[in-house]
Amino acid sequence: MTTDAQPWSAKAWAIHLVRTELRLLIGLTVVSVFLWAFLHTMGEVREGDTYRFDRSILLALRRQGDLAVPIGPRWLQETARDVTALGGVTILALVVVVSIALLVLHRRRIQALIFGAAVLLGQTLAELTKHLVGRNRPDLVPHLDLVYSSSFPSGHSAMSPIVYFTLAGILAAGEPNRGAKTLLLGVAAALVLCVGASRVYLGVHWPTDVLGGWAMGTAVALLATLVLHRFAPHRSRRAGRPGETPVAPQPKA
Repeated sequence: MTTDAQPWSAKAWAIHLVRTELRLLIGLTVVSVFLWAFLHTMGEVREGDTYRFDRSILLALRRQGDLAVPIGPRWLQETARDVTALGGVTILALVVVVSIALLVLHRRRIQALIFGAAVLLGQTLAELTKHLVGRNRPDLVPHLDLVYSSSFPSGHSAMSPIVYFTLAGILAAGEPNRGAKTLLLGVAAALVLCVGASRVYLGVHWPTDVLGGWAMGTAVALLATLVLHRFAPHRSRRAGRPGETPVAPQPKA
């Protein structure tokens, strides 16, 4: 006895096409919004229109009369240094290398390639923008961390969403539990927010450096996620086409 799958109807084709293209359109729209936010912030920074905003936030995070001391208890300053390291080159490089190695070992080479390409693209964009804008680091308050490069955009704030959001997306794609997916994405978002906030708290970046980094990094992460869903879906598709329903075996006469 043999069983044949029912033919894929034109209606099923149309529904599948509309859903796929609609998701792609929405995703590209969101990417465009974050790119616009990044370019708009960069334009405002280059024109010097963000100084009052940046200055007010930086000064609000320091004690009046002693700008060398940030607000809050002493342990908060130490915590900020620990958190900011999660967006540094050393930690992110370790996360990227180990993640790519694990993806390759699990024969998910396309995902490893896209993840690595997203990281390289983000790092290149961040460095080019730093050279293009050439913004000086904040000089209103003493720095509580070592810095070496230009200020806009914040490299920590740009690279942390690329690494953590893209990696969370890869892991969530293979997770059937909705609660676990939410936890993965929530932890990634918390890491990104805390890393960016720590850069301002430590006085090594203007707030708009962080906002620009978040916008650029999130745009790259979302673009990478769209490419992953398009070319490297994690879940194995059924042998039958979308819209097909299994045919129950018929008893022999």
